[in-house]
Amino acid sequence: MNTNLLNRGGESPATLATGIYERLKADILSARLEPGRKLQLRFLMEQYGAGQTPLREALNRLTSEDLVVGKEQRGFFVQSISLDELAELTKTRCWVEGLALRESMANANAEWEEALLVAHHRLDRTPRSLDPEHFENNPEWDFHHRNFHALLIGNCASRPLIGFCEQLADRLHRYRSLSSRKAFRVRNVAEEHATILKTVLNRQAEDAVRLLQRHYEQTADFITQDLSTK
Repeated sequence: MNTNLLNRGGESPATLATGIYERLKADILSARLEPGRKLQLRFLMEQYGAGQTPLREALNRLTSEDLVVGKEQRGFFVQSISLDELAELTKTRCWVEGLALRESMANANAEWEEALLVAHHRLDRTPRSLDPEHFENNPEWDFHHRNFHALLIGNCASRPLIGFCEQLADRLHRYRSLSSRKAFRVRNVAEEHATILKTVLNRQAEDAVRLLQRHYEQTADFITQDLSTK
């Protein structure tokens, strides 16, 4: 009997399904499970050491987030990508995060500004690539990058708005994962982050929103150029 399929450690079904969901989601967002791939249950059971029930719960949850698509009589597939979706997601993210950033700055206090400074310091001190010569994604940089951007909008006092922004960030992360290698050498992302932070701390709301939106648009431009040549 495959002990990997047992409920290890006495985990509840809900806890087990959540763990599988988080692992699957991370692999989809990082493009380890590439867009359009069929998610065969036998493969998933072996890869993630889980039974059919928690796997189906995780897949249904990912389907509700538009990261997985279920096709009748054919099973589950990783959601495909398209330049049209990239453009729509980027435009929407610029709109909603622009609003969230304005509100965060309107609610600015010393605690929020200090948290931003600490988050930016950690991001700035973390190498983008594990290899300085050849791009190798650094998960620690991804973590600090996500945290910095979350803090920028996290003071807006609207959990539904923050939740929507997080969903958009997840869906766009897949696209960025596919094209980070080419942008690594030619884009100074660290300078972009530093300039955004400076305008936020100087309470220059319109400039800060413009810079944040341009930051996302530049990412989309790199991805579009990359995907258009494939």
